[in-house]
Amino acid sequence: MGPVHHLTMVIQLYSLLNVRTADPSPESDLTARARLRNSAIEVFAARGFGASVRDIAAHAGVSAGLITHHFGSKENLRKECDTEVVRLYRALKTDGVAMPPAQSMTMIAELDDYAAMFVYILRSVREGGAAGREILEHMIEEAITFSEEGVATGVVRPSRDPVARARYLVTSSLGGILLQLSLRPQLDLGEVGPTVRRIVDEITLPTLEVYTEGVLADSSYLDEYLHYASTHESENTP
Repeated sequence: MGPVHHLTMVIQLYSLLNVRTADPSPESDLTARARLRNSAIEVFAARGFGASVRDIAAHAGVSAGLITHHFGSKENLRKECDTEVVRLYRALKTDGVAMPPAQSMTMIAELDDYAAMFVYILRSVREGGAAGREILEHMIEEAITFSEEGVATGVVRPSRDPVARARYLVTSSLGGILLQLSLRPQLDLGEVGPTVRRIVDEITLPTLEVYTEGVLADSSYLDEYLHYASTHESENTP
C-alpha cells in the first residue's frame, strides 16, 4: 500500500502532497479573483500572514487597489484563502483514496505543486487563533470521514475510538513537523519548495513503517490499558 492509502485519515505531509486532482484547472481558466486568491496563498505561505496587500499585489503583478476592489480587506482575502486551502485539501484526499500505490510513488516529482498549500496550513496552525483552530478542525473532520471510508474499503484498520484516533493522527503529525521547524532554523518556511521536499524525504519511510507495521511487537501494553480503563470506568460509574 502507498502513502495515500496508509495516511488517508491524516493530514500527513506525504499523503497530502502525493495526490492530484483529476482535472486541475489551468491558471488561464481561473477568474481574476481566483488568481489573486492563489497568489495570496503563495505569498502567505512564503512570507507568513504578516505579508501586506502590497506584497500580494506585487507578486500577482497588479495594483493593491485591485485586490481591495475584489476582497475589500486583507482579512476577507485571508478567509477566502482559508476556504480554498480546505477545499483543495478535500479534493486531493478524495482523489488520493482511489489512487493505486504505484501511481502515488510517481507523484514525488510533483511535490512543488502543493507545497504552498501545505506550508499555508502549517503557518495557520502555528499562528493559532480562530483561523488556525478552524483549519485544524476542518482537517480533523476530513480525517474522520476518510478514516471511515478507509475502514469500509478494507484499506484502514478499524479503531475502538475512530474519532479520537483521527484527532490524534492529525495533531501529532502536524505537531511533529512544527516541532522540527522550531528546533531546526535551517528549515525555512520561506523556501517553500525545498523545505517541503526535505521534510518529505525525512518522514516518508518512518511514517509508512509505523502506519503499516506498528512499533510494539505484541498487544500486551494495549491489553493492559484496556483492562485498566474498563476497571476504572466501572469503579467511577454511579
